[in-house]
Amino acid sequence: MSPERVAVQVDGQTLSLSNLDKVLYPEVGFTKGEVIDYYTRIAPALLPHVQDRPLTLKRYPEGVEANFFFAKNAPSHTPDWVRTVELPSPGSTKKRETVNYVVLRAQSGNATGDLPTLVWAANLAGLELHVPMWQVDARGKPRHPDLMVFDLDPGPPATIVECCAVAGHVRDVLDADGLTAYPKTSGSKGLQLYAPLDRKSSWEDVHGYARALAQRLEKEHPDLVVWNMKKEVRAGKVLVDWSQNNAAKTTVAVYSLRARAAPTVSTPLTWDEVERCARPDDLRFTSDQVLDRVDSLGDLFAPTLEGGQRLPR
Repeated sequence: MSPERVAVQVDGQTLSLSNLDKVLYPEVGFTKGEVIDYYTRIAPALLPHVQDRPLTLKRYPEGVEANFFFAKNAPSHTPDWVRTVELPSPGSTKKRETVNYVVLRAQSGNATGDLPTLVWAANLAGLELHVPMWQVDARGKPRHPDLMVFDLDPGPPATIVECCAVAGHVRDVLDADGLTAYPKTSGSKGLQLYAPLDRKSSWEDVHGYARALAQRLEKEHPDLVVWNMKKEVRAGKVLVDWSQNNAAKTTVAVYSLRARAAPTVSTPLTWDEVERCARPDDLRFTSDQVLDRVDSLGDLFAPTLEGGQRLPR
């Protein structure tokens, strides 16, 4: 075997890892081996949130300062032990009728679930993991959404500080409708709120509810909130992006790395942290910090796995 490749056993599967010393985050010297190590260590918290969800990888083979591509289709060299599901691909820019997605398997008998597939994806320099708000069933058929997301995106000079203020307004509306939301950073510039659902509503219903909520907040807070995604109306305001609830869209997974200058992570937060945020760096967490947070706080996003809530009619 080439000196640049290392054979490892991961939960009974043999993987050939390559170029572990390759620097993928040049500004801080964070290597591919450290990417794989992070995903291996965060796996017990991360895997329950991505299992059974079609996976899109944002791959950076030459590092975060070079070109990247979104990988939806499983590559031809995908090991036969990796679960894949073939799903329709409406509106594909590559004119595909279907996409053969990688899907991490549900946990079955070990604490970390489908760790081999996660390590395999990280070895492809799949730095970012993106998933939809719905899962597939045992036959690979899409289910109704079990999550609703509001992606709060600041238009400069607004920052995550303004996103935190808007998050409080979103939470108030959801609370009044009997829905509990859980915050996380995007790992980039913004903030995201997730509300677990009971799978009784179609994605169209969830999408429509989220859009109506965003429109309502713009009317109530016109100097702070915008629901229209046109860039020319977003300066200094926070976009309450409701569109991520479309079944064809994905959002960065909780605990995913982001391709920023440093290995920041989409990090679960407490509402106290959201309310106290006074500077953009207050809610910026890197891989080491997130591992420490999980050790001390546990998985703050675990409640999103514990049963969903009914969408108001």
